[in-house]
Amino acid sequence: QVQLVESGGGLAQAGDSLTLSCAASGRTFSSYAMGWFRQAPGKEREFVAAISWSGGSTYYADSVKGRFTISRDNAKNTVYLQMNSLKPEDTAVYYCAAAFLKRVNLDYGGRYDYWGQGTQVTVSS
Repeated sequence: QVQLVESGGGLAQAGDSLTLSCAASGRTFSSYAMGWFRQAPGKEREFVAAISWSGGSTYYADSVKGRFTISRDNAKNTVYLQMNSLKPEDTAVYYCAAAFLKRVNLDYGGRYDYWGQGTQVTVSS
């Protein structure tokens, strides 16, 4: 069982930066690929970014590529999402998720075994 707790969300203006954190419980964090997803009001959940067990591979949605950076610190059981050049369309609830021993198709929510409760990010123009 893994519990995920997101933090770092809040209000921002267009062009600002925010960093989200996701702290995971358990001693097998390094066995999980980690992902960030988001859901805006009235829209379906969408993939944002993912990172492999070791952090050696990262994946991004086209909408955030070049602006967002996912990273992880396995010693701290934490995954991060650095968000730069924020846009109003980035407004959503952001969720982190953990996928046990998964290597492929990390942009698909169905691959993930555990989800956090979400943190709200609101970007004003």
